[in-house]
Amino acid sequence: MATQSKSSNSRSAKAGATKVKSGAKQAKSGAKQVANAEKNQAQVVAEAAVDIPVGAVLRVTDRVGELVEPFTDRSSAERKIKAYRSELRRTLKRTERRGTTARRKATTEAKRTRNKVEREAKKTRTRVEREAKKRQRTVETSLKKNRAEVEQRVRRAIDEQTSRAQEIVDQVTDQIAALR
Repeated sequence: MATQSKSSNSRSAKAGATKVKSGAKQAKSGAKQVANAEKNQAQVVAEAAVDIPVGAVLRVTDRVGELVEPFTDRSSAERKIKAYRSELRRTLKRTERRGTTARRKATTEAKRTRNKVEREAKKTRTRVEREAKKRQRTVETSLKKNRAEVEQRVRRAIDEQTSRAQEIVDQVTDQIAALR
């Protein structure tokens, strides 16, 4: 039994060592994959850093060539200038039409707004005048009523005073007649 346990111990030790070696190999392999991925990413960034300026130079070169090419001989240069003039004329006409349209719209809108404000002002003025006349009639009616009432009170007071004065005159006349 002792030999068996030794051999099983050595087998399990070997299996453990194999597992450790296998784990180390996997870790090393994973590290290599990460390093390769980082290397590939750095390579892509470096290539882009070089390719962008080169592409920009090539694009500028092509554009300059396109701009210069029509002017290499006299007839093509004249044609190109004529085309530019035509395009400029068309653009100018289009701009003028847009300006005319915008001016007309603004003028129409201004007239419409002015008419609307005038209508509202007229409505307001008419309403205010109507209200003023109504208040004036109310005041005049109140004045007439108060005047009539005051006149009636004054007449009554005059009549009362006149009748009292008459009574006093009659009394004085009676007293004078009695004295005679």
